[in-house]
Amino acid sequence: MRVLQQGGALQAGRGEIAVFRHNLFRISEPFITQQAQQLRRYRPLYLGRLRYGAPPAGATALALEDLGPFWPMPRIAWQMLARNPGPYLRLLGDRRPSLIHAHFGIEGVYALPLAQRLGVPLVTTFHGYDATLSTAALLTSPAWANYPLFRHRLAGAGDLFLCASSFVRDRVLAMGFPAARTQVHYIGVDCAAIRPRSAEEETPTILHVARLVEVKGAEYLVRALAALPARHARVDLVVIGDGPRRAMLEKLAGTLGLGARVRFLGALPHAEVLAWMRKAAMLALPSVRTRTGRVEGLGMVLLEAAACGVPAVGSRIGGIPEGILDGETGLLAPERNAAALAERMSALLDDRDLRARMGSAARRHIERRFDLRRQTETLEGFYDAVLSGRE
Repeated sequence: MRVLQQGGALQAGRGEIAVFRHNLFRISEPFITQQAQQLRRYRPLYLGRLRYGAPPAGATALALEDLGPFWPMPRIAWQMLARNPGPYLRLLGDRRPSLIHAHFGIEGVYALPLAQRLGVPLVTTFHGYDATLSTAALLTSPAWANYPLFRHRLAGAGDLFLCASSFVRDRVLAMGFPAARTQVHYIGVDCAAIRPRSAEEETPTILHVARLVEVKGAEYLVRALAALPARHARVDLVVIGDGPRRAMLEKLAGTLGLGARVRFLGALPHAEVLAWMRKAAMLALPSVRTRTGRVEGLGMVLLEAAACGVPAVGSRIGGIPEGILDGETGLLAPERNAAALAERMSALLDDRDLRARMGSAARRHIERRFDLRRQTETLEGFYDAVLSGRE
């Protein structure tokens, strides 16, 4: 068995937290490691099925794919269907984390048998699709089908349920999770590492950072760019992210005559995303409610842009109004309404002072409600309380 650890000796003890995510270190999910690496009184141990990138420097990651040649994909698939904690127990060996923190409700369902075998508490964070996607849609995916089937067990036996926004909490409660054990906890962004940009860094660019899937609403952003008044003809749209709708979006941009004004850059490392944010006149997140019920839980990119001092435009849906304070840190528009979105974008493009005021207000909003260090201190308080309750 291969254990990925970058520096330092293996350590175990009361202070080790197993951060459970099936697909570890996805480029689109830096918020999981950013939170875990901010812990001060606990040590993160990353635990999952597959590794999509390297662990943070100095961190340890254990994945089922490391169990050796006798663990090909079919056996991983069988473990997925059976929810058998045995392979994870083999991975852990003599390690006994104090607590498991599963990211996404689906992971919570799979982590529950492991937590019960270990006799440790389970904390589950819900981020969005795990609280909004319809049961029918979940049942169509082998990777998700166990979630609606065993969700009630998680609700009954899980120790604490954290929600990425108030909107997500409302949806989690509607699924039958207990109010007393279900809390809003914003993950936040590192305000010490992300500093406000200077006015000179801004360029005539609208930035969209997202997976290119239906829920993100990129189609309406491309149409809104085409609907901008002629005076904004030099404004470009930069799209960072990849996904199944990319080809359709590229074709739409060409059909609308936007040509080189829409640049599709694909998925980029987090540092490059932040560099593009600092150049943007605004960030746009025109998310929509999909046919399967999926809704934006919050939108971490909104928080990162705000930390840079960049205003945003977005849809008045899901958790987005918690990240964009309409008329104060940015502007909201009805979902699936390209004309209304273009109107908000034009209003910001027309007024440099308004962009500056909203950008400054966005930074203050992030410092008050979403500072990663403060939010992680709160998380450690949750860990303390859960562990104390087990003593």
